[in-house]
Amino acid sequence: MLSRRISPTVRRRRLSALLRHLRTESGKTLEVAASALEWSRGRLAHMEGNKWSRPDLGNLKQLLDLYEVTDPAQREAVLTLARQSRERGWWAKFKDVFGESSFVGFEAEAAVVWTYQPLVVPGLLQTRDYAQASAQAALTRPSPEAVERAVAARMARQDVLSADFPPTIWAVIDEGVLRRLPVANGVAEQQLQHLIALSERPDNAITVQVLPFSAGLHPGLSGPFVIMDFPEELDAPMVFLETRTDGLFLEEDDDIAEYRHVFDHLQVTARSQSESIELMKDMLANL
Repeated sequence: MLSRRISPTVRRRRLSALLRHLRTESGKTLEVAASALEWSRGRLAHMEGNKWSRPDLGNLKQLLDLYEVTDPAQREAVLTLARQSRERGWWAKFKDVFGESSFVGFEAEAAVVWTYQPLVVPGLLQTRDYAQASAQAALTRPSPEAVERAVAARMARQDVLSADFPPTIWAVIDEGVLRRLPVANGVAEQQLQHLIALSERPDNAITVQVLPFSAGLHPGLSGPFVIMDFPEELDAPMVFLETRTDGLFLEEDDDIAEYRHVFDHLQVTARSQSESIELMKDMLANL
């Protein structure tokens, strides 16, 4: 049976949500539950707020006992979730590239990724040569080793596109991104061909829309963002805002709704998928 790519990051967040649900279902407040176990309120709040790195199975068994979770299958499901969340994701070996950001951990298990990029081609859609050129430009100390590590990390991210259940990607890219593609060494040609090929995939899993210069001022001027939806009900959607050194995750309903509204506006303003493909083909013909 085919399965989704397992992400410890997503499993840990889901475990936190499940613990909140079990406590609420048992009718206990944070204070009551923590006091019953002689824990501090902050300790339990951190567990429910996903501010932990390696869930302790003994602590979880205590919580399951307190919440009167007696069904063996349900208890084992919670503990299995905890064991999966303690594993190391593939991205751990690229900590020098990704830093402390857990974005790729969430991306690895997302069902739908909505991304707006005004400056660069989205990482999941980059060719190796473009990834190398963009890393060379972005790094303050672009040694050959640092550039190669960045490229290797970006290519590893793209393995999710060939997983059993790849995410649906919807990308809105500013026209300026395409106009800035490096022409030297065939980088622009290869990247345009790659975007066209991805857009024309028979499974329709990837949509690329180009936001033209003629759109003028628009809501996306506040910068790039990514919205991620997940297949499991307990895994709430989130927005990721990337900074140069880290990133910011937004999980409040109002924030999610606001960015969905912005993305809807960008989708309507941008060229359609077919028009975007024609634009990229015209650019390719004029290189």
